Amino acid sequence: MSVTVEYYSRLRDAAGLAEEAWECAAGETLGALLARVFARHPALAEWDAHLLLAVNDEYAARDHALAESDVVSVMPPVQGG
Repeated sequence: MSVTVEYYSRLRDAAGLAEEAWECAAGETLGALLARVFARHPALAEWDAHLLLAVNDEYAARDHALAESDVVSVMPPVQGG
């Protein structure tokens, strides 16, 4: 199955692109996908403890099971001013 991963703000620079398609196994979790994302884009791994993650515009935990055509958003922490 295919999912889209979108990178926001500074993470877009770290990944070198705004979004990309990933092939996932049925029932793959968000955490498992993230491990593969970090392997492809090691600069993102240093953000791991602070990432905000969403699936289809809803915040999601790493144990969330992905489905066909899901859109995963990987965002840096929110900063205020």
